[in-house]
Amino acid sequence: MREILWARMTAPELRAAAGQDTLVILPVASLEQHGPHLATGTDTYLGEAVAARTAEKLMAAGKPVVVLPVVWHGLAEHHMQFGGTITLDQPVFLAVLRSIARSVFRHGFTRLMLLNAHGGNTEAIGVAVTEIGNEHPCCQVAGGTYWLVAPEVFEGILEDQPGLMHACEAETAMMMHVTQGTVRMERLAEAFGPHAHRPAAQPRALYFRRSFFDMTPTGVVGDARRASPEKGAAALEALGVRLAEILGEPALWGSAAGAKLTPP
Repeated sequence: MREILWARMTAPELRAAAGQDTLVILPVASLEQHGPHLATGTDTYLGEAVAARTAEKLMAAGKPVVVLPVVWHGLAEHHMQFGGTITLDQPVFLAVLRSIARSVFRHGFTRLMLLNAHGGNTEAIGVAVTEIGNEHPCCQVAGGTYWLVAPEVFEGILEDQPGLMHACEAETAMMMHVTQGTVRMERLAEAFGPHAHRPAAQPRALYFRRSFFDMTPTGVVGDARRASPEKGAAALEALGVRLAEILGEPALWGSAAGAKLTPP
């Protein structure tokens, strides 16, 4: 299989890829607390893994794709009370994404996917898509949080929750599969919390600023105790298949798919 990781490719190889309507995937993540049992790099590890698996599926289907190194710093102020967390403020975060996009498009690529792996980045990714798209009207930019873009993939895999939450059955299972030594198995019995990010009285469209510590003293939303490497492998495979189906659909990209546009 052809190389898909930007950082492992040469400049001539990337120049050639830019002329082949290659999709560029930028994983965006965070470095933050993930309960008593998971490493702070969980979102970064999983963002890399989901992006790579998606790219492998796209490439196998004959659709050229390149994956950039993950942006490991995100918006994680709500986790700071636990320690172990690094956060940017929103203007800096958006500036980082805009600068990366400018570089990508200057090299001749015309399609960019911001593949988010951290819930705290979700709204800002939407803003970034709009800002980058306005700045580069001759290119196409998309963005989304992987478990929100393809929530159906967890059906039949997880036992105690309907989808991915935080430091939960899903994230723990995928970390068991993707990494070695990052899951503290001796702390797994403590790794559970409420099954919601917000109080029952708070509608989804109503925003509050709350520390994650106020929602879950363990730092976990969901229940990690039934996680297994087998569930993690199944979830990662299903995510790769489904995201590749979505991102590989030409109609998603409109006129940017298959042809470069010139400014008016």
